This record gives sequence, C-alpha cells and structure tokens, in this order.
Amino acid sequence: MAHDHAEHAHGNRRRLAVALAIVVVVLLIELLGAWLSGSLALLADAGHMTSDAIGLVVALVASGIAARPATDRHTFGFRRVEVLGALVNGALLTVVAVTVAIEAIRRLIAPGAHVSGLPLLIVAAVGLLANLVAFVILRGGDRHSLNMRGAYLEVLGDLIGSVTALLAGVVILTTGFVRADAIASLLIAVLIVPRAVALLRDVVHVLTESVPRDTDVEQIRSHLLETPGVVDVHDVHVWAITSGDSVFTAHVEVEARVFENGETDGMLDRLGDCLKGHFDVEHSTFQLEPASHAEHEGESHR
Repeated sequence: MAHDHAEHAHGNRRRLAVALAIVVVVLLIELLGAWLSGSLALLADAGHMTSDAIGLVVALVASGIAARPATDRHTFGFRRVEVLGALVNGALLTVVAVTVAIEAIRRLIAPGAHVSGLPLLIVAAVGLLANLVAFVILRGGDRHSLNMRGAYLEVLGDLIGSVTALLAGVVILTTGFVRADAIASLLIAVLIVPRAVALLRDVVHVLTESVPRDTDVEQIRSHLLETPGVVDVHDVHVWAITSGDSVFTAHVEVEARVFENGETDGMLDRLGDCLKGHFDVEHSTFQLEPASHAEHEGESHR
C-alpha cells in the first residue's frame, strides 16, 4: 500500500509538472488573444488559467511536501498538505467564477466593448487543444488524491471554458452578436462554481475527520464481529488523513480464552487482515479487552 502510494505520488508530480507547463503557455496566448480581440470570454478563461497555474503550483508543492516521511512531531507524515492544496484550489476557483460572473453581467446589461470574432476563435481553438492534452495527462490521478482532483477540476474548467469561448467566436463571426462573448463568460462561471463547491465540501469532510464517504462503519463492525473469539466492537473511529488513506481505531472485546491461551497476536493479525482485505484500511489500531472490561468503561466509550 505504501509502495503504491509512493508510485501514485511520483506519477502525480510528473503529471502536474507537464500540465503546468501547458497551462502557462496557453495562458500567455489567451492574454495576447484577449488584448487583440477585446474578448471577455478569453480574458475570463485567461483569469481562470491564471488561477489554474497558481493552483497547479500549489498542488505540485503540496504533492512534494506530502511525500516527506513521518517524524516524531508529524507522526502521520505530511500527506494532509495535499488536502490543504485542494482547499487553496477550491478557493481560487470560487473567486475566479464570482469575478467573471460579475463582469459578464455588467457587459450583458451595458454592452460596449468591441469583440473581434476571428482572434477569439483562433486563440480559443489553440486553448482547447492544449487544455485537452492537459486534461488527458491529469485524468486518473484524481482518483487517488484530493489535491490531484483539485488540479484536474481546474483544467476541466479550462477545457469547458475553451469550448465555450470557441462557440462564442463562431457566433460573433457568423451573426455579429457581441453579447455571445459575455454569455459565454457567464456560462464558464456557472460551470466552475458547482465543481469548486464539491471540492471544498470534500476538503471540509477530510479536515473535520468525518467518516470517509465510501466507508460504512456498521459494515466494518459486522465483519469484525464475525472473527472467531470477538464478542463486541465499540468506541469505533474512522477518518482519513487524506483521500484514499483511512485510519481505523476500535475497542474489541474478546473471549477470555484469547488472553488465557496467548492468542492476542493472532487475533490482532486477523482483525488487521480483515480491514486491509475487505476495506482497504492500512492503518488500524485495536485495543483488545476481556468482555468483563466493558463494565469499567464510561458511556462515551460504548
């Protein structure tokens, strides 16, 4: 499991570095295109890509820090830094979406800016191609890390923005309807917000140490109770250090013979194997207790 995570982390950093290089190049092209065409859609997408570039740098730095080994002061290591990176990405996405939406509404109410359709179309097409490449590079890494998911959503938003800007360019060239640029910008903002909110919700879920969404505590308890010699399981706690890295602790009441016959080592092995095999939980801690010990525990431990 640790080896797999190291491989994922190394692969994620490589993906992030390549995606960052692509985003920076496209950002510069879009800024030039926005200046030449007067397009808010391109400027909005360039603003979004600026947040992407910052977000990808944050994700890259967070991924590197998260790979550092645990210490006596950071006993779980630094993997939660990935979650903080995702938090920054989510906040950046939200700020960009709100800013773009406000400017788009202003242009819809009082249009006045001239928008050249051809430069908008050409730059949007280049951006679409580059964002598609970055999207493919990052795809897959989002399943193993909230940090990577934040970066993936950033680039996905860019991809959608490029498609929208491209359509706006086509409309302006064929019909002269300049408001298409503002409408495209507003659509970009509307599409960004739900993704930003979903990312921030998942970050809060991890930071508040809530039970991971794909984990059923009762199902885990039931599996453990099926282990021969186990009488009861209580004081259960499940949380995640970062996405895909769950931690489990519990008090396990066992039959007296487990202690009398020196079977505690075997019991711990069976319980740990149960969690690792059925629920992919690598970090587990069990406090074995004789059934009679429950009478000495407070209500909060039940």
